[in-house]
Amino acid sequence: MAEEFIIDKSLTDEMKYEEFISMIINLLDRGDNFLSNLGNFTAAFKQTFEKVSWVGFYLFDGTKLCLGPFQGKIACTTIELGKGVCGTSAKQLKTIIVPDVDQYPGHISCDSESKSEIVVPIIKKDTAEKTFLGVLDLDSTSYNSFNETDKKYLELLCKYLAEEIF
Repeated sequence: MAEEFIIDKSLTDEMKYEEFISMIINLLDRGDNFLSNLGNFTAAFKQTFEKVSWVGFYLFDGTKLCLGPFQGKIACTTIELGKGVCGTSAKQLKTIIVPDVDQYPGHISCDSESKSEIVVPIIKKDTAEKTFLGVLDLDSTSYNSFNETDKKYLELLCKYLAEEIF
């Protein structure tokens, strides 16, 4: 396991993601418990990206999303499929970027300081079958914090987690 996880904060987001991916692959160990790995993932992510006020996982229990490892303020513990940004991402199995959470119909506000959000579904592909595992949720206290660069790299990271860690 890596002793330190330090990425230069002056880099562009794309450069941070590139470094983050190479470092996270070395940090996470598929032999470890997946919850421990997800915990280290959220800590490393929060440490790397200053724009992120909350990062965490909601894991699918077969019926609803349940709070998993996270970094940030306390959070909602369960979310129904189709409810809020996380539940909608889970139901549609697609990434959702929300520039202004106050403009998102049905947004579930766990933190009144949250202004923007991105949610990425985690899907494991076993040959022709897909298994929905949960979502990765990121919040920011600034508007318009997430974009197509975040989407691209977060989807790559979720694919890695689904295939190598879960």
